[in-house]
This record gives sequence, C-alpha cells and structure tokens, in this order.
Amino acid sequence: MSELIYPKRLQGVYLITNNDPWSLVFAKLQAAITAGVRIVQYRRKQVPLTEQWAELTQLFEYCQGFKVQLIINDQLEQAAHFGCGLHLGQSDGSLIEARAVLGDQAIIGRTCHNSLGLAERAVAEGASYVAFGAVYPSRYKPNAVRVELETLKQALQQFGTNTPICAIGGLTVENSVPLVNSGIRLLAIVGDIMDCPPENIGPRVTAWLNLLTARGTILEDFESR
Repeated sequence: MSELIYPKRLQGVYLITNNDPWSLVFAKLQAAITAGVRIVQYRRKQVPLTEQWAELTQLFEYCQGFKVQLIINDQLEQAAHFGCGLHLGQSDGSLIEARAVLGDQAIIGRTCHNSLGLAERAVAEGASYVAFGAVYPSRYKPNAVRVELETLKQALQQFGTNTPICAIGGLTVENSVPLVNSGIRLLAIVGDIMDCPPENIGPRVTAWLNLLTARGTILEDFESR
C-alpha cells in the first residue's frame, strides 16, 4: 500500500499488542508511540480475521505518521497487503516462502524458543531477527518454553553480529537489566506496557527508553521521541 519503513537497526522496545478491546488497545498504542516506541507487532489471535483488517488499517495509518515499523504476527497475506514486517512462530508457515513474497528488504522474524538450532535454521532461511523466550514466566504464554541467559549469550556470540537477537517473555524494566547488560538490543514487551492504563503508558515507556539509552542500546534510529 505504501513505501516500506525499515529502521537501520532492529533494537529497542518492540511492543506487542494484547487482547484488550480494540479501542483500548489503540489508545494504549497511541500513548506508547507518542512516548517513543518505534516497533510494534500486531498480534490479535482471538480476533476474527475479518475484524483484523479494520484494526490493521487504523494502526498502519497511525504508524506511518510516526515512522513506526509495524510487524504483523503470522498473517503473510496481511503483511504483503500493508507492506509490513512479519513475525512467524515455528508453526506459522515457511520463512522462505514469506521472504519470496515480501522481498529481500522485508523484516521477517522467527520464534526460536530456547533452541540455537532453530535459530541457525532461521538465519539460514533469511530471518531478519530471531526471538528467544520465554525469559521469565508470562501470563500471555504460561506454557512457553523457558530460555536461560546463557543461551541468549551464546546466540549473541553465534548470530548477533549480523542478526538481532530478540528476548521475549515476562520482561519488565526491572528484570531486564541483566539482558541489556549482556548485549540484548531488542526486547519484545507485552504486559509491562500494555497492561498499564493509557495514562500510565507514557511514563512506563520512558522508563524503558531510559534503561536502554543509559546502556547505549538505542542509537540514532530511536533517539528522536
């Protein structure tokens, strides 16, 4: 639909939507983006696909205005239609097929749980980033496989030079300090931001950005907020 927006580096706060009513989700996303979030994943698996299109249209137009990279969970057709990034779980289809449809420059991420082997395969197939988690217990994915900090460090050493390593699962400003200190530069967040009421989201995003900026995580792509 529109020219794609690609940050030079995938790093910083990677905000994922929750399953609140859409009007509330959108208000929260507006607050987060206004505060400085520059990567958003649309993930609304409990919403019928027929309703997702209207939500995505509104969100896409808002993200375009703030030069926010929108990434869509699972749905290749939606990503192709809106010219957005795509995130694929292990059972969400072929990364090779998605790359062929979306093109060489598209952002395509792959869930790798706690497996360096899955990450190696994803990188070979053209993943833009590989996501490991859950780092901590998460009410959004209570049965998710846990990943140890040591595995994340190994992933950074093995892939991190060319492929961003994304950590996800129960992350908060307070418990993410070891991740940031170890070199993780892309942190996927749901509850620590999206569970806040809209009026509290700005200060929470600011706390995240202060943590990341203090450790040199956020470079020029995310400095203007």
